[in-house]
Amino acid sequence: MSTFKWLTVLPFIGLLVGVYFANRVTPFVFGLPFLMFWCILWVVLTSIIMAIIYKTDPANKEGDGS
Repeated sequence: MSTFKWLTVLPFIGLLVGVYFANRVTPFVFGLPFLMFWCILWVVLTSIIMAIIYKTDPANKEGDGS
């Protein structure tokens, strides 16, 4: 498996494993409790990571003959 496809593991780690470490309320970020900010941050980061994977995947190159 290509190294850029290992990027798909990052959202899994960030949302499922990172929640245990980010489970706080006291530091507010943009008026949100930290855990809610953490989840929203990873939703945005997941979109960015998937866009990077899409752009770097050789199967998505233009002119494939289809």
